[in-house]
Amino acid sequence: MSLRNVSFIVLLPQYVNEITEADILSFCRENMAACKRPSAIAFVDSLPKSGAGKVLRRVLKEREKGN
Repeated sequence: MSLRNVSFIVLLPQYVNEITEADILSFCRENMAACKRPSAIAFVDSLPKSGAGKVLRRVLKEREKGN
């Protein structure tokens, strides 16, 4: 079973039409170890958070499984 490492990214409004998935993957290839690089990028409007303000990673995992 291979694990898929997906990065969920919220772009600031001024970068919405300027930064692409290819740009981010290229940056990661140049600056990160291979074992830490994402295999895919998912742009989202916001990250799901709990009442305490922590990111709900299980919700992101469920989104990934749904795709």
